[in-house]
Amino acid sequence: MTQKKVERFGPWSRLDRRLAYENSWINVYHDEVIDPGGEPGVYGVVSFKHRAIGVLAIDDAENLLTVSQYRYPLKKVSLEIPEGGASPGEDPLEAAKRELREETGYVASQWKLLLEMDLSNSVTDDSALIFLATGLSDTGMSSLETTESDLSLSKHSLLAMKRLIAAGEITDAITVAAVLAYEGLHLSVE
Repeated sequence: MTQKKVERFGPWSRLDRRLAYENSWINVYHDEVIDPGGEPGVYGVVSFKHRAIGVLAIDDAENLLTVSQYRYPLKKVSLEIPEGGASPGEDPLEAAKRELREETGYVASQWKLLLEMDLSNSVTDDSALIFLATGLSDTGMSSLETTESDLSLSKHSLLAMKRLIAAGEITDAITVAAVLAYEGLHLSVE
């Protein structure tokens, strides 16, 4: 009988891991663990194959580019900044440029990493990079992915975005974090 190797992650021990489900975007693992209190248990982990990318694109009039689309898991339309994923091995900045162009038809001449964040760290390893894009030029809408065929583009001021967040009309985590991070950056340079 072979003995399985126990792996330590901080105060957690993983006794066993098996792949419970897989598709093009995620792996779902079933982990047998010993928790920090010494108790055995099970931990389900969703591991993402792509890194989340967000683009806070701001035009010369200080308007933020947003997109609206129906989000199947939420069963509602979501107003958010352009978002997508960087494939394994893909440069995140290049992925951000691609997502901005695909979802809005815009390109940007200036790019800056605005924020890095973990999205749902109790059950996933999903992390996001959010870029600030300025110096925008409209090149016209490109062809959207079939899952984005209902996507529509709009522009909002920073104040309008903050009001929509406060009213609970914008709930997308990447968008909320991007707006708040930009507001903090904007305030710190005044």
